[in-house]
Amino acid sequence: MSNCINSKINKIYVLTQFNSQSLNRHIARTYNFGEGVGFSGGSVEVLAATQTAGESGKKWFQGTADAVRQFLWLFEDARLKCIENILILSGDHLYRMDYMDFVQKHVDSGADISVACVPMDESRASDFGLMKADRNGRITDFLEKPKGESLKSMQVDMDLFGLSPELADTYKYMASMGIYVFKADVLRKLLRGHYPTANDFGSEVIPMAAKDYDVQAYLFDGYWEDIGTIKSFFEANLALTDQTPNFYFYDPVKPIFTSPRFLPPTRVENCKVLNSIVSHGCFLTECSVEHSVIGIRSRLEQGVQLKDTMMMGADYYQTEAERCSELSDGKVPVGVGENTIIRNCIIDKNARIGKNVVIMNSDNVQEADRPAEGFYIRSGITVVLKNAVIPDGTTI
Repeated sequence: MSNCINSKINKIYVLTQFNSQSLNRHIARTYNFGEGVGFSGGSVEVLAATQTAGESGKKWFQGTADAVRQFLWLFEDARLKCIENILILSGDHLYRMDYMDFVQKHVDSGADISVACVPMDESRASDFGLMKADRNGRITDFLEKPKGESLKSMQVDMDLFGLSPELADTYKYMASMGIYVFKADVLRKLLRGHYPTANDFGSEVIPMAAKDYDVQAYLFDGYWEDIGTIKSFFEANLALTDQTPNFYFYDPVKPIFTSPRFLPPTRVENCKVLNSIVSHGCFLTECSVEHSVIGIRSRLEQGVQLKDTMMMGADYYQTEAERCSELSDGKVPVGVGENTIIRNCIIDKNARIGKNVVIMNSDNVQEADRPAEGFYIRSGITVVLKNAVIPDGTTI
């Protein structure tokens, strides 16, 4: 959303699926024309999977292409028929990009479709859709997450695309960012006419369209991270605490816009905080925080040790009377209780973690599901669920 605003793109549809209530609320509060981040003559509209008419409206989106297909009827409106190009973005990536430079190159090249891509090294290449392009930038091959010999076959001479010889020797692959510009009429033809059953852009529509249409590659050389998995989301957030982070939040020219909150400053009493980010409205009391991100309204009590942890925070405050009442009744208030040790963990919102708890995954379990106990483990990272209660003395 911030990239759109900074790129002066002000007509935006956000397609959401399941578990989207908090996302919908955030968008409505943040990007409106009254109290939030507004922009003249524009609109931001949330389109949910169940809003379309007929049988298709009763189905979840089957993929990125299917989601767009279900709402193509919007562009039949007389006010939108004049739109020549449609920019399609993914919501689970972290980067800062001027979309208008991308769109302008698409227009100048005369392409039917343009695909934004990033240089990628061999260690991560098999996690992405890879492309090969000719000297003119036209995409000739496209493979989704190839392995083995198929992976090697997708190597590209990145010298041709402006990389230095040193970088081109490391980054031998061109990975799709999942960001596309389509000519509006081409998008309609592809989704309704040529490939009416194709559900995904990356694995179906783009590879098939490359055979018959001019599909151009646009090389992006800035920081970009796909945060669509627990592991990548966790690592990208903790990387923000680095002394020289790859993604810099504090760019005054291209700021990150979010929902305005009227919270007091964080209160820190006799704490040790190293290489961490602490949000507004927190209470930190005689605790240790290292290489962690602490979300709004978080509460860490005496003796807490937090390391390599992302704590999402809380949606509300409890009064001191409420906290004291819960403690006296043997219940666990919102936040992290005294003398608790937490490592390598994501703590979702409004979690209640008791006293003398240890969350370290010392057995290095990679995958586990314990929703009844308030947590699960993905890629070795412990995730404490939203509104979970972890009783005093628990060891995970």
